[in-house]
Amino acid sequence: MPAQPYASLRWGALLAFALFAPIGLPAGGAERRQAEVRRRCSSEPLLSTSRGCLQAAPERQAPVLAQVPVDSSIEVLRSWSNQRGERWLQVKVASRRGWMVAA
Repeated sequence: MPAQPYASLRWGALLAFALFAPIGLPAGGAERRQAEVRRRCSSEPLLSTSRGCLQAAPERQAPVLAQVPVDSSIEVLRSWSNQRGERWLQVKVASRRGWMVAA
């Protein structure tokens, strides 16, 4: 009789493997492909991912023209770097132009 508990344990392990092993496989055994890289067209606007300040000049002490909320449409007009190595973007946000620090 001691062989029967091992037999049911063996069948239980085999059943568990048969049920959970296919989860890691693609449906229908299809090939997995790498995600395709989509290039952004220069005419498409960017969306802000965090709050920021639209400033009058590319300086930290420049007056703030407006607060840019999250998910605002931003059109980049040009890029500029100062002597401290900060990268600034001249942008257009909701018909207002100004400068933002590039993150």
